[in-house]
Amino acid sequence: MLSEAQGLPLAVAVSGANLHDSQAFKPLILGIPAIRSRRGPRRRRPVKIRADKAYYSAEHLRWLRGRNLIPRIARPGIESGERLGRHRWKIERSISWLFGYRRLTVRYERKGSHFLAFLGLAAALTCYKRLAKLTT
Repeated sequence: MLSEAQGLPLAVAVSGANLHDSQAFKPLILGIPAIRSRRGPRRRRPVKIRADKAYYSAEHLRWLRGRNLIPRIARPGIESGERLGRHRWKIERSISWLFGYRRLTVRYERKGSHFLAFLGLAAALTCYKRLAKLTT
């Protein structure tokens, strides 16, 4: 799951249990929708990307810098995850919002496409509830 700074889901994906999370990193970044800015043309991507230590690799750093994104990824064995902890709780909260829907708590569907559809629906409902709360 990829979310914006306040925790609203931007992109969701489903992968196999035997697949490392870092292999889903690039498709999630490419799945970011256009960001609407108040002035000027629309930005196509965010400025900074924050991720866990699991996503730290020279290939990912080169790829992000090649796309003019600033990576904020803790280095394993060098930096503690505490600095990212003040941002990580937002994504953890977003994941708990999604899994608050009973259908997603246990995976009942045999096909990944069905689970992804329910996950997308839960993300849309989460965004709707959050935005409706902001407008009232």
